[in-house]
Amino acid sequence: MSKERNQNTQTSRMSFRDLQFQIEDLRQKRDELNKKTKQYINDIQEIEIEIANSLKIAKEKYKKKRDYWNNKVKQLKEKKIEYKALLDNFIEEKKKFQKSEKDGNDNRQILSIKQIERKIDNLERRIETEKLDINEENTIIDKIRELAAMKQEFFSEQRNSELFKIERKIEIVKINLNKIYEQLNKWSDKSQENHSKMLEEFQNVDKLKENKKKFEEELIENKKTADKFHEQYLKLMNQSKKNFKSKRPYRPAKKPTAKSDQISKKNKMLEKLKQDKLETALQKQKEGKKLNLFEARLILEKSKE
Repeated sequence: MSKERNQNTQTSRMSFRDLQFQIEDLRQKRDELNKKTKQYINDIQEIEIEIANSLKIAKEKYKKKRDYWNNKVKQLKEKKIEYKALLDNFIEEKKKFQKSEKDGNDNRQILSIKQIERKIDNLERRIETEKLDINEENTIIDKIRELAAMKQEFFSEQRNSELFKIERKIEIVKINLNKIYEQLNKWSDKSQENHSKMLEEFQNVDKLKENKKKFEEELIENKKTADKFHEQYLKLMNQSKKNFKSKRPYRPAKKPTAKSDQISKKNKMLEKLKQDKLETALQKQKEGKKLNLFEARLILEKSKE
């Protein structure tokens, strides 16, 4: 009989030790997972800060600059249209004037200043490149002088003519149009540069959101596993307490005291405070504000329910 009692005692001790070992193992696993939960929440909050910063840079810096240069380009394009219309009007006016003033008897008026200059250049090139005797060279020089005088006379006549004034206007409009095209290229490049940088920031935001989603999924799975270990831990703790109570002498249950009523009231107050904190956390989440660890856990627990 004594031998059986010793065996039961040893079995009980071994069972108790195994239970304590399992409890400690579950507690360690739960605590490690809770640490990971905290790290996940910190990582998510850091990503949210990065997202907010990238969006701010994209919208308040690059988008504003892009829109500014786009507006400048738009204004310049409107100005370009005005100048092109003006150029077309001057060219049409020149054509009408030339048609009305055309005179086939005066060969000098057929030649333009550029044509005369081209003839002079050709004659000067002959002197430089060809082997000429003195008479041939003098003849060419006389021809150059004649063309130069013709050019000067033609130029003087044109300066006072309506055609010259129209051509001068055309030249000025073309110069301004070239300047507009140069500015358009520069301002379009600036707009495109800022647009590209804005897109880079938005692409970075998309990547950060993907990382955030991944962390959130891992956080939920980690929290579920931690909760399972915690539930098992509580079950074993209850089992340990029951085993301990079964070995204690029986004592009648005590009637509720003022102290137990006070604890009950305190628990109700804590529950109300918890609900208030949860509502605050949900509102902060809706507004995109940063959550602390306690608020994040409250929301996770609520989503689990």
